[in-house]
Amino acid sequence: MRQPPGFQNARHPDFVCKLRKSLYGLKQAPRQWFQKLTGFLKAQGFGFSRSDPSLLILNKNHIQIYILIYVDDFLVTGNNAQAIKLLLQQLRSQFALKQLGDISLFLGIQVLRTANGYFLNQTHYALKLLNDAGFAECKSAPTPRVSESKKTPADSTKFSDPTLYRRLAGSLQYLSITRPDIAFATNMVCQHMQSPSNQDFKALKRLLRYIKGTLSHGLPISVGSLELHSYTDADWASDATDRKSVSGFCSFLGPNLISWTVKKQNTVAKSSTEAEYRALSAATSEVIWLRRLAAELTIPQSNPTVIQCDNTSAIAIAKNPVFHARTKHIEINYHFIREHIGSGSIQLTHISSKDQIADILTKHLPPARFNDLQSKLTIRPLNA
Repeated sequence: MRQPPGFQNARHPDFVCKLRKSLYGLKQAPRQWFQKLTGFLKAQGFGFSRSDPSLLILNKNHIQIYILIYVDDFLVTGNNAQAIKLLLQQLRSQFALKQLGDISLFLGIQVLRTANGYFLNQTHYALKLLNDAGFAECKSAPTPRVSESKKTPADSTKFSDPTLYRRLAGSLQYLSITRPDIAFATNMVCQHMQSPSNQDFKALKRLLRYIKGTLSHGLPISVGSLELHSYTDADWASDATDRKSVSGFCSFLGPNLISWTVKKQNTVAKSSTEAEYRALSAATSEVIWLRRLAAELTIPQSNPTVIQCDNTSAIAIAKNPVFHARTKHIEINYHFIREHIGSGSIQLTHISSKDQIADILTKHLPPARFNDLQSKLTIRPLNA
């Protein structure tokens, strides 16, 4: 470390300080802290999860303890209260530990106990976002995006304060952790962060107005089945500027929504079938990871995980190698779906478009359709 101001050695100005231990705020401090903390936990019998490098698991003598680490904040849970208490005592002997008791707020996410489980929301974060944007008293909107039929002519004039736009867009990304109903609109807003126009800011304001009307909405976690199932969808060539498609998929563990993704595809798809097939491939990757994580959490999936898709051609390509002649232009890495079908990890089933929950993650929807899919995603107010 360079000699700090006021402590320079005038006789040896080129000398540096030798660190005896890592200092908070230096580049290597987070790595050193993580190594020290995990080294101690590994000495207590914990092992790293193969699916998540921030999750450590102890599974010994019918005692299961899980520790999820985010820098210097971590969650501890398990099936033996006495073993958890002993572990916390051992941690306190090595680190300056502040124990906050049962979870209520973690990384800006409120965790509320309900009669059937928990309820996750970010109401405080959303209120702060609206106040920072000057939208605390704005009128609410029924959906996060304006319907295509109601769009006004685009105003391509550059927005006067792109820094404000980027700050709000970044905050919306974090809010979508518990609000998958805004994931698609947030994805659209974030695609214009480099050089936003007035039209882009109007779309962002519409999203803020929707959040204003749904401040109490969140994600419930309730007791129920522990079987994974997933929905996948794509909107072919939906971006008028580059004609790339949008993929969206969501996964449930029983009645609980646990994973969702909205992403523009990297290359242009030549057909709707190809776009759906790529989305199906991405969903398969997510499902395989979730199955591995579930097995580590002692929730093994004995049956194939059902992935529901509304495109029969994409399902046919995934199941039938004869179709390869028609899909030579599709990158070979997308064809691994068939292997997992053969191994019994996944099962593809067709679902009608009106029942496709992942629709809300790929396209603009009218209010009635949006509200229907929002309820199927389980997004709701606390007392609804």
